[in-house]
Amino acid sequence: MDQGPLVTEQIDAGAKLASDFDRRISLQAAFWLKESEDGQWYLYLVSDQINDTNFDIAYGEVIRILGRGPHLWLDPFQIKVAGVDDPIARAVIAIQQEYPAALATRLRNRMLGGVSVDEIYIYPIPTPAPG
Repeated sequence: MDQGPLVTEQIDAGAKLASDFDRRISLQAAFWLKESEDGQWYLYLVSDQINDTNFDIAYGEVIRILGRGPHLWLDPFQIKVAGVDDPIARAVIAIQQEYPAALATRLRNRMLGGVSVDEIYIYPIPTPAPG
């Protein structure tokens, strides 16, 4: 099911969530990814502090942040927390290191971490809060 394009409101909401999350758990990457297989957009929050033993705590932080107010453009089921050992996260971090930028990066139609991706929107790190 194709969800269509990533809209400005989703991008801004994702930036705000990433910024709030980064205050508690340091982020190495934050990005929206639309896999070719299911056509769904997912917001990834990647930290070297997330692993199999504390994944639930990291996701609990997402839920806590979302619980503070209305988040019309974010669905908790669209958000994935991951450690830096996740194959997609590693691929995004490699892109950030190869092409450091103060602006967001948008890429289309590529393989990342063994996954076919229709589109990816990578926030610059540190993630700026929307103005």
